[in-house]
Amino acid sequence: MSPDTTSVVELNDLTKRYGDVQALRGITLRIAAGEIVAMLGPNGAGKTTSLSLMLGLRRPSSGDVRLFGLPPTDRRARSRAGVMLQESGAPGVLTVRELIALFASYYPAPLPVEQALAMAGLEDKAAARVATLSGGQRQRLYFALAVGGNPEALFLDEPTVGMDIEARRAFVAGIQALAGAGKSVIFTTHYLREAEELATRIVVIDRGVVIADATPRALMARVAGKRVSFTVAEPLPADAFAGLVISALDVSDGRVRFLTSEPETALRRLFARGVEPRDLEVAGADLEEAVLSLTRRPEGA
Repeated sequence: MSPDTTSVVELNDLTKRYGDVQALRGITLRIAAGEIVAMLGPNGAGKTTSLSLMLGLRRPSSGDVRLFGLPPTDRRARSRAGVMLQESGAPGVLTVRELIALFASYYPAPLPVEQALAMAGLEDKAAARVATLSGGQRQRLYFALAVGGNPEALFLDEPTVGMDIEARRAFVAGIQALAGAGKSVIFTTHYLREAEELATRIVVIDRGVVIADATPRALMARVAGKRVSFTVAEPLPADAFAGLVISALDVSDGRVRFLTSEPETALRRLFARGVEPRDLEVAGADLEEAVLSLTRRPEGA
């Protein structure tokens, strides 16, 4: 069987069991070359397990996995992929530049080390020993190691955890540059604004099953109604929301947020009950609300 040159990843009826725990329940998924795919879902949904199977780090209980049309353990496939996992480590005695150069040497056509440093925003730390880096700087280093081999596809598991705002901006810019160069990116994240900004496709996994697979815009369009948010200076009346047709109500730190298909009616009733909204915003649902609406469990479930 000749390798598929158009698919980066193919999962066919994939299952994975850890003892009595069924982590994946028959996932079928195809990711084409050039796609930027965010895999979203609650903790324990199966996102990290899916990535591990794509990369050949774990074996499926049943089903088939292909990376560039080959078994994911095949060196020909692995040489075309860059990886940044949640649990990473690096020898502390090497400098940042030395470590990137070492990792890049494992690949057939790596990026220049200076380019990898720049993409990760580590130019000023190139001569520093890895052991001296902060947590956020280590995350940048792991990103540099993932891109240093100039891979055709990049796999990232919660890549911006621990990054400060500046580092996260550099990461986003780096991913956008890769996308502009026609690379594929498959990543998991809990920062849904990040997914909305970067991804061309969203795959939502819950309880080991793909429950949605669409563009960010199409996914957000599934949420009926509008998002209403405002601040209040005074405590809300006990019956403020009684009888209102709303969902996803959240009241915290003086900020009220909910979804409704009747924003005008809801606000009119709140005004009548003495609520005085400030900084009022009414807009379409965002990606976070779309994903929450898909994965929210009924009480007691």
